Amino acid sequence: MSVKYVCAECGKEYDITTRVFRCECGGLFDLGRFDISFSEKNILRHEWSLFRYLKALPFDDDVDVWKGITMGEGLTPIVPIEIANPNLLVKVDYMMPTLSFKDRGAAVLISKAKEMGVTKVIQDSSGNGGNSIAAYARRAGMECDIYVPEDTSEKKIKQISAHGAKVHIVKGTREDTAEEALKAVEAGKGFYASHVYNPFFYQGTKTYAYEVYEQLNGDIPEVLVIPVGNGTLLLGAYYGFNELFELGLIDKMPRIIAVQAEGCAPIFKAFKEGKNSVEEVTNLGTMAEGIAIAAPKRGKQILEAVRATKGEIIIAPEDKITEARKYLAQKGLYVEPTTAATYAGFLAYCKENKELVQEKILIPLCGAGLKSH
Repeated sequence: MSVKYVCAECGKEYDITTRVFRCECGGLFDLGRFDISFSEKNILRHEWSLFRYLKALPFDDDVDVWKGITMGEGLTPIVPIEIANPNLLVKVDYMMPTLSFKDRGAAVLISKAKEMGVTKVIQDSSGNGGNSIAAYARRAGMECDIYVPEDTSEKKIKQISAHGAKVHIVKGTREDTAEEALKAVEAGKGFYASHVYNPFFYQGTKTYAYEVYEQLNGDIPEVLVIPVGNGTLLLGAYYGFNELFELGLIDKMPRIIAVQAEGCAPIFKAFKEGKNSVEEVTNLGTMAEGIAIAAPKRGKQILEAVRATKGEIIIAPEDKITEARKYLAQKGLYVEPTTAATYAGFLAYCKENKELVQEKILIPLCGAGLKSH
């Protein structure tokens, strides 16, 4: 398959076999366009993982390295929170091998890295991404170093270690953690399997859209409510639905409502100020550690995606996160605080926008409560 890395800033192309993880101009890589021959008849219905959408993924038909790496990730259920309200749906995306949606991206990225002959990977994470990369790297027979902030949940650290990865606990912020990982990558200590920098990760998270399309028989929601820190799921979902739209399989794009944490909301700030880029803010602290990203590297692309769908960026009230978490647990859905923050933000937004309840809405439940503090 002829596919290239393309710099999101200057447009320069790079071969995907390069170990360079960003453009010489400093821009991040996107994946260049590649042929997608996808329709309902192209779904591999005998494959019970996200690789059932192989025809929409950047793999040649004769490449099957993914078969030894997949753990059946994807195909997560879509259910109503309240039986009486079939228009308010959640996709239980924590029903994954490592209990978070990040398995979507990790399965595809590690499969592609294995295909390219990578033997050791490095990643920085607030926890869930590190768990996913560690688990799939072990499946692929790769060494793995994961860098996490010092305030990461002890449960997540133990899980990463259990998968055989070496955990580096970094004093300071999430941004300090990323800096330490980058130093190791630039010193040649491994392939940067980043859920922020590497565009193959987004090829995994875009399967969220393909699943929604299949599960709802093409009757997609008008609104997607999605948490956003680095934008891993938001951008993946946007790419996936945009592909479905370009293929003529859906006739409109769903509107994206992105949720940021009250104590760390640089994308919300840029959106409200009408800016096209995102400036770093100070993380004032939040329970929603998974979206507490003070300097999101793909902030510009996140803004573009939300605006392209005529969407909105909103805030999750910090003092409502615990209440939202308890409510979801009473519905049988035990989630971590970051996921609860998404629901808390949605409820607060609905109070000011009551017309929203007339539309079909889908909210992802991204991480299981068992992994949190």
